[in-house]
Amino acid sequence: MAEGITSCDVLVVGAGPGGGNAALHSARAGLDVILIEDHPAIGTPVHCGECISDVACDNLNLELPPHVISKRVHGIRVIFPDGTAKKLTEEGYVLEKHLFERWIAEEAASEGVQVHLSHKLRSMEKQYDGDQFTGWLCEGNGDQFPIQAKVVIDASGVAGACSRILDLNPRGKVIAGMQYEMLEVPNDDYLDFYIWPQYVDKGYLWMIPKSDGRANVGLVTEDKSRAKKALDEFIEDTEFKNLQQVAPPWKEKGNPAFGGTIPISGPYEFTYDDGLMLVGDAAGFTSPLFEGGSHLALKSATFAAKVASEQISEGDYSAEKMARYQKLWTDEFPPYGKILKGKSALFELSDDDMSLMAQCFPDEMSNMGPHGKLAVCLRILMRRPSLYGKKIIPAMLSFGYSRAKYYGW
Repeated sequence: MAEGITSCDVLVVGAGPGGGNAALHSARAGLDVILIEDHPAIGTPVHCGECISDVACDNLNLELPPHVISKRVHGIRVIFPDGTAKKLTEEGYVLEKHLFERWIAEEAASEGVQVHLSHKLRSMEKQYDGDQFTGWLCEGNGDQFPIQAKVVIDASGVAGACSRILDLNPRGKVIAGMQYEMLEVPNDDYLDFYIWPQYVDKGYLWMIPKSDGRANVGLVTEDKSRAKKALDEFIEDTEFKNLQQVAPPWKEKGNPAFGGTIPISGPYEFTYDDGLMLVGDAAGFTSPLFEGGSHLALKSATFAAKVASEQISEGDYSAEKMARYQKLWTDEFPPYGKILKGKSALFELSDDDMSLMAQCFPDEMSNMGPHGKLAVCLRILMRRPSLYGKKIIPAMLSFGYSRAKYYGW
């Protein structure tokens, strides 16, 4: 190597849950790994609702340490425009997400991963020995650059650093998420999701309970310019009106509201290239109905680490070989096309149509098998046959596809 160049087997860009997990599993496979994060601290700012289901933890063989868990919860309650409420029971956790991300990075460091904060990737150049691809030369801000890596795993979130630098994929459609942490919020250990178009068109609102009577009260909306105003109106008109808003423990100054943007177009067309794989939000991996992304980020990271380990061992990390990564996630991840179709149909319904659909659901939606779904469809169409033309069936089925077993939360 040339003097002054830092070398490694795998460079992971971004120390969120996907990046931390990719670094951890790559190191466990015996690879020399560098993990870079452009922020000065891992885990902040928090961009999401901070939830993960038991099904996700089982799928990931993930044992959460007690200090990252804020609250044990029973699942999701969906509240429709007329107030009709239906449950999707699936046990899980609300996390202290900043502590969760730091814990994964600490686990990675304990396996030998070099973790470098305040390092921002700016450019990437392919390296060759004759016609054979041999790795990436990466430049950026931070004293470890330039970095030579055989494989780069992009876990840079919605910013999609590698896609942007390499013009690999066009920027996907995003939705804005915003929330407050509030005190003394009544709850019964369910996550409440409100599909109330009067406040949020093509989105939803939530109450996610945490320990000590705290809760995240927030929303996602395609109308990014109105996100805060819509959330404030919702709070003013509901039982949250007189509750205290506080800055979360990781936020030292500024407005107590926090959040970010979330990809909603589904997976990008190209999630790999020569010596490159995209994971988590950087690959467009979120469940399109309720925008859950943690499970997908963590799982795609394990796939990326597996492919990196095997291809580095073989000495061939060409795009042709890295394509196995795309097959791994495609075979397991949610049926994005069906969920997106159902989501679009759902948001085209009127408030009255949505509420009628909800009234025909059983109180516990997680128990709907094939026959139960057929019965619901028949009830809906008998009460309002015109809904068939409005694609009510895909809208209804989108709730089933988005359950935790399909990585919904």
